[in-house]
Amino acid sequence: MPSDIGLIGLAVMGENLALNIANHGFSISVFNRTTVKVDEFVAGRAQGKPVTGAHTLQEFVASLKAPRKIIMLVKAGKAVDELIEQLLPLCAPGDILIDGGNSLFTDTIRRTQYVEGKGLLYVGSGVSGGEEGALKGPSMMPGGSPAAWKHIKPIFQAICAKTPDGDPCCDWIGENGAGHFVKMIHNGIEYGDMQLICEVYDVMKRGLGMTNAEMHAVFDEWNKAELDSYLIEITRDILGYKDEAGNEVVDLILDAAGQKGTGKWTVVAALDDGMPLTLIGEAVFARCLSAVKEERVAASQEIKGKVGTFKGDRAKVLKDLRAALYAAKLVSYAQGYQLMRAAAKTHKWNLNYGGIALVWRGGCIIRSAFLGDIKKAFKRNPDLHNLLLDKFFKKAVSSRQAGWRRTVILATKLGLPVPCMSSALSYFDGYRSERLPANLLQAQRDYFGAHTYERVDKPRGEVFHTNWTGRGGATTSQTYSV
Repeated sequence: MPSDIGLIGLAVMGENLALNIANHGFSISVFNRTTVKVDEFVAGRAQGKPVTGAHTLQEFVASLKAPRKIIMLVKAGKAVDELIEQLLPLCAPGDILIDGGNSLFTDTIRRTQYVEGKGLLYVGSGVSGGEEGALKGPSMMPGGSPAAWKHIKPIFQAICAKTPDGDPCCDWIGENGAGHFVKMIHNGIEYGDMQLICEVYDVMKRGLGMTNAEMHAVFDEWNKAELDSYLIEITRDILGYKDEAGNEVVDLILDAAGQKGTGKWTVVAALDDGMPLTLIGEAVFARCLSAVKEERVAASQEIKGKVGTFKGDRAKVLKDLRAALYAAKLVSYAQGYQLMRAAAKTHKWNLNYGGIALVWRGGCIIRSAFLGDIKKAFKRNPDLHNLLLDKFFKKAVSSRQAGWRRTVILATKLGLPVPCMSSALSYFDGYRSERLPANLLQAQRDYFGAHTYERVDKPRGEVFHTNWTGRGGATTSQTYSV
């Protein structure tokens, strides 16, 4: 009996996703380059389930129902291209190749065009939730060939996470690379959320002198209200965890963060589209700074600047930290959505912004109660340019603005770095400013490079140049763009 779907790549994510599919009543064929893993999986975790193992790609492809649906879970980059080339001669027109890894969205745009040119359909699907999500229900963000959706929808929406209202955390995102782009934005927001929580933790630990047990209690309280989220939940658990010897494990971990590159991709995409993704950019750079551990240790001996300890009302500071975390978190999402809107225009995608919030509502790393409010914001206004302009979030940020500012001031006085918290505040102040000092910047550019400028008393689009020195003449560079 042919299988409903196939999966290539039996690492942790692949095994768990295959089991998830089988547990929902779909038959699945699996293949792995190291075939012993296939045998171990079929005889082990998949024993008794509708899972068929294959030892060759030919055997694997032949075991699938038409149109064949093949999930590829291999390392992003060259490995995906090589696997596509191996599969194309074995497949038939109308078959569907699905990249479920963390591929760069521009690669997915290229691959979609290439595979469609061979008569097949292509899907690039972001999958979030880690190994637990893959097994119990991930958030899934498929995009690519629109004709593929009707074939994969029943399986994808069955195995994905569900919102508290029972809605599937999976829907069609858009053409070619849209799915992987939205997953990339998800990962960028994840970078920002994690760094913001780390900054709050640092103020609590070094600034307020709180113990891990005290912080555990605070994060537990926060997780019961507006900050309810997966990342707050696991932070609570981490701060309360002790090993067999009674050691608080978080204190034993080296302060040098790793990264796989999706945060960097998000920042590069923002630069390409001219979007101010400042908070996520700072989150990426915070990881980079943490990585130069030895250099920081040496600098700490050379550059003196004692970290202070707060002596006042701790409860008031914690209230401010809570407000600041919420407000800055909103900025992270606002910037991410700004970039999605810009990219949709660039690549001619028709993105459902409220639907994307729903997809992220469960199963993924950034899942939170917060996303329900974002979904409502786009339901109120599908053309919303910035979340900060929504009536709910305007009120939410306004009521927290004072605490947000006090938090940044306090951290600065204590000598504690809060790059994302302060960057978010600067973005907020910049976005709500009718006038910024860019008029002086344009004058500087025109002075040294004849780059021209627009005037407040003339129509937009009309450019001017001043001969600032009397020696420059009237020639301009013609490179002014906004």
